Amino acid sequence: MLQSLYINNFVLIDNLDIHFTDGFSVITGETGAGKSIILGALALVLGQRADARSVRKDANKCVIEATFDISKYQLDAFFLENDLEFDAETCLLRRELYASGKSRAFVNDSPVSLSILKELGARLIDIHSQHQNLLLGDNQFQLKVIDVMAENEILLILYRKEFSRYQALRQEVEALRQEAEALRQEEDYIRFQLEQLEEAHLKPGEQEELEREQEALEHAEEIKSSLYKINQLLEGEETSCARILKEALSEAENIERYYAPARETIERLHSAYVDLRDLAQETGSAQEDVEFNPERLEWIHERLNTIYTLQQKHHVRSIEELLNLQNEYQTRLSDIDSIDERIHQAERDLSSSRQELERQAHVISGQRQVAAEEISRRLVALISTLGMPNTRFRIDFQPREEPRADGMDDIQFLFAANRNAELMPVAQTASGGEISRLMLCIKAMIAGFTALPTLIFDEIDTGVSGDIADKMGDIMRDLGSKMQVLAITHLPQIAAKGSAHYYVYKEDVGLETLTRIRPLTSEERVREIARMLSGATLTEASLANARDLLSFSGKN
Repeated sequence: MLQSLYINNFVLIDNLDIHFTDGFSVITGETGAGKSIILGALALVLGQRADARSVRKDANKCVIEATFDISKYQLDAFFLENDLEFDAETCLLRRELYASGKSRAFVNDSPVSLSILKELGARLIDIHSQHQNLLLGDNQFQLKVIDVMAENEILLILYRKEFSRYQALRQEVEALRQEAEALRQEEDYIRFQLEQLEEAHLKPGEQEELEREQEALEHAEEIKSSLYKINQLLEGEETSCARILKEALSEAENIERYYAPARETIERLHSAYVDLRDLAQETGSAQEDVEFNPERLEWIHERLNTIYTLQQKHHVRSIEELLNLQNEYQTRLSDIDSIDERIHQAERDLSSSRQELERQAHVISGQRQVAAEEISRRLVALISTLGMPNTRFRIDFQPREEPRADGMDDIQFLFAANRNAELMPVAQTASGGEISRLMLCIKAMIAGFTALPTLIFDEIDTGVSGDIADKMGDIMRDLGSKMQVLAITHLPQIAAKGSAHYYVYKEDVGLETLTRIRPLTSEERVREIARMLSGATLTEASLANARDLLSFSGKN
């Protein structure tokens, strides 16, 4: 419930701090006193868009704060989801609007986005004005009314969960179909590229080996000549390394008898001689093995040309990259081959989800139709007390072809104010006054089924006669026994029903005219209601009439 409202530098308000009570309270005041200004400030702190022109003249900014008792609202999940500090008892909303046009929003002194403020505000206060009467013709609003009366909350939570799955499956099927179309358009191209790569029979490391072998074959004569020379230098018949080492070894052996260090020299020379002989044999064998093979060289040239052509075509620089590309083409072809089965499986899942949705929607629709009968009966009975005894009301159901987030029902509130009138959609046939009374009755009905936020009725009694206003006041007072209700009214019959009465007025302060609001005492209430009955000139008759109204309403 709204506990207090603080307004600073907003339009004609310099500083205002008002506290509210629970139950049913009324707000009155002369036309133009500023009731709409106070309501506008409240709408601003609830997340409505701001206008820099709302900042009072010569002020830098305006501040609006609303304090709520939220002990019965079960908002802990909302605060947790939005990472806000949670107090189970009290919640403070604040809006700051600067003359520059910038604005800031806060919940419990934590900065928040305007969307979060607006979402939270909608859970705390429902401002019902003549403009809101347009909701009565809105299918979504009508469904919400029926679902509240049908107590469909749990069923709708389960349904929406399945609906989300259904939507995801629809998107999956569509995405797979688009993927299949794209894959099929490039299938021939992919198969051709893959066949080329597979026919090449590429092997990792092959290119480097072939390039080395090509280099060797192209220089075979040079290699053979050099190996021959090496072999001759190592172990030729004339002067060679082997002959020189052998002579050195012989000289070392000659002095071994009388020179002990020669032993090590002999060993090292012998080892070098053996290594040299082995190397000579190897170079000799290698020289014999080297041959110029034009057929092999031509094959290598062709093989490397194939590899280079593929690399150039696919803009890569190695066989490994070509093999990776080959694997990628194989995967894409595998996807093409399996896409139809994936589509069929997704379509089966979609069909199963659709059947489950239809089953749940059927249950929800059944409960809605039962509730619709009760709504029609109770609404007609309630609205007949508001001067509409011949009202007929029916809720028409039509099944939808496609499921939506709220089920598969298209519904219409059908209304006729007279016995001989044809039932027509409410928005097409009901007058403004009739819609106001319908909305009041609907909210009175659903108040017993769900925890509604604070209700503020903004002059919904416009154009209503005194007797009907008295009945509307009774309904608002009964609503006030279940929740906090505030009514801005010009009718004394309604004003007399409030358990608290607030008066909005203008006051001249220096060169300014400012809007004020204050709670009225019992005697002040009498005079205000008398004014509402007879105008500015109060008479004993009007004062007596005001006392009678308050006494009859049990409020004085």
